[in-house]
Amino acid sequence: MISIYLESIKKQFEYYKSVGEKTFDQLEDQDLFWQYNEQSNSIAITVNHMWGNMLSRWTDFLSTDGEKEWRQRDLEFESVIKTRTKMMEKWHAGWACLFDALNTIDEGNFSTKVYIRNQEHSIMDAINRQLAHYSYHIGQIAYIGRMKKGESWISMTIPKGKSSEFNQEKFSKGKHGGHFSDDLK
Repeated sequence: MISIYLESIKKQFEYYKSVGEKTFDQLEDQDLFWQYNEQSNSIAITVNHMWGNMLSRWTDFLSTDGEKEWRQRDLEFESVIKTRTKMMEKWHAGWACLFDALNTIDEGNFSTKVYIRNQEHSIMDAINRQLAHYSYHIGQIAYIGRMKKGESWISMTIPKGKSSEFNQEKFSKGKHGGHFSDDLK
């Protein structure tokens, strides 16, 4: 059961990572730094925050508190990223840290208690907490992307007004294993 959970959670993280990347692919460089107002985060700021969180939470996941002393969380919400290249470096570094940590978890260590800000969590609770956190921010990234692209936005889920067509296609295929990402559309 543990291996099934870990496989499932990896697929879910991969899906949300792909939504972010498909959003980036639709945008011009300047769109990544656009802010609705001074209190809002740009896509680049959101990526910077996710990167800081990922490195803190997933570095030495099984052995140290997920809120590292070296983390500078307040700086994550500043416009420190100035190029798409730098943003993508941080994006990939954060996700690599996450997937590397997930790959260290197995049936032998799954009962290990992990800590985030000195609060004890089961591994499953800690992972689910981060999945919810990252999907929240990726939703923000996609929403900003959609605002910037307007009519030229290419939907990554079921396009507006196309639910019936999508469902008809899915149900015409009969019962099958399907993929998690297909169900999220």
